[in-house]
Amino acid sequence: MRTADQVRRKLTELTKQKQFIQQQLEKDKENNILNIQIEKLEDMTMMLEWVLNEPSGSYHG
Repeated sequence: MRTADQVRRKLTELTKQKQFIQQQLEKDKENNILNIQIEKLEDMTMMLEWVLNEPSGSYHG
């Protein structure tokens, strides 16, 4: 199991990767591969954010 700090570091890394790819996409707007990479990074980011903000309540507890 990863610590919260490790998850935050990974989130930061993914955010930087996404920003870099978005810059590349501005230069080549037709590049579908870059769009796919951004979608993957967004999915990974969403999962890590869910881990950090783990739901609580009777259903999950």
